[in-house]
Amino acid sequence: MREYLLCLLAAAAVTYLTTPLVERWAVKFRVMAEVRDRDVHAEPTPRLGGLAMFFGLLAGLMLASKLPMMRSVFDSGSAPAALLSGVLVLLVLGIVDDKIGLDAPVKLAGQVLAAAVMAFQGIAVIWLPFGGTLVLDPLTSVLFTVLIVLVSINAINFVDGLDGLAAGIVAIAAGAFFMYSYLLSVELGVERATLATLVSVLLVGMCLGFLPHNTFRARIFMGDTGSMMLGLLLAAATITLIGQVDPSSIAGPTLLPTLLPILLPVAVMAVPVVDLFLAVIRRTRAGRNPFAPDKQHLHHRLLEMGHSQARAVLVMYAWTGLISFTAVAVAFIPVGYALLGFLVGLAGILIAIRPPVNRPLAAVKTLRTGTRN
Repeated sequence: MREYLLCLLAAAAVTYLTTPLVERWAVKFRVMAEVRDRDVHAEPTPRLGGLAMFFGLLAGLMLASKLPMMRSVFDSGSAPAALLSGVLVLLVLGIVDDKIGLDAPVKLAGQVLAAAVMAFQGIAVIWLPFGGTLVLDPLTSVLFTVLIVLVSINAINFVDGLDGLAAGIVAIAAGAFFMYSYLLSVELGVERATLATLVSVLLVGMCLGFLPHNTFRARIFMGDTGSMMLGLLLAAATITLIGQVDPSSIAGPTLLPTLLPILLPVAVMAVPVVDLFLAVIRRTRAGRNPFAPDKQHLHHRLLEMGHSQARAVLVMYAWTGLISFTAVAVAFIPVGYALLGFLVGLAGILIAIRPPVNRPLAAVKTLRTGTRN
């Protein structure tokens, strides 16, 4: 655990310290989020925060490669190189998009390329829990991997709509996934969980290091450079652990049946994924491009109910934490206790989500200075 904490602190510290530098670069080269009709921020704000997160990721990986317990992750295969290859593709794509703005088909093609680069180098789903253990052929494995990566990337991109929202949600989701993969690797001895655990803990560190600069009112946005990278890393952690661990290796008296490895990452990513699918359905039914932006995401609905931006973000955090950590709890403790905790948390959220009384909507609007989507 100490080595994981060291990696987390390294990623957080480097991200935190390099974000002001990246902010100055963004201002110098005019990589700015201008104010548009669908936005909720009130003045142009620098983008490229994802570049600082990338520096944090590199720092965490470099430190991990020197630590005794982590060294096996880098000696046992090409997965770290595959991970960085996919990240670099999205880093270049994101920087260009944050600077000049790219069409949705171009961005989608770049995302497919990044996912395929990872898949062909070994980070790929190799089985599904259907009919026992269904081993996928190479082509199906790559296609299924690309699908997971695309859903994850665009889910994080769509939820990146208020100050601190995407970074906080990813930190919570990655924290829950870290807990799950750590318990598997340590308690049950699943060696393949190590890379997933490392990626998860680095995600937590990157997001925690960025949040002080990004919470209400944000001095810098992560941009597509950051949101796409975070989505890719979450997908990579999921695929590395869930897609390559035989379900029979984690079967035990304290675990649910073999469908849990598929259900857990869905639960961890539930809030952004639900927001993504609702947006696609909503826009498709209206005859619009599924990737055409609008102001009807879950966080926008909370603002319309009268919540301040900070309160709306906290409500989204609460939903993410409740679902994510309940899923992890179900995996390792009796279902009844996990369900009781879920119901208590649900009651608290339902109380908190009630619209503030006697608060004019016009007054709420004056407090909004969020991000883009």
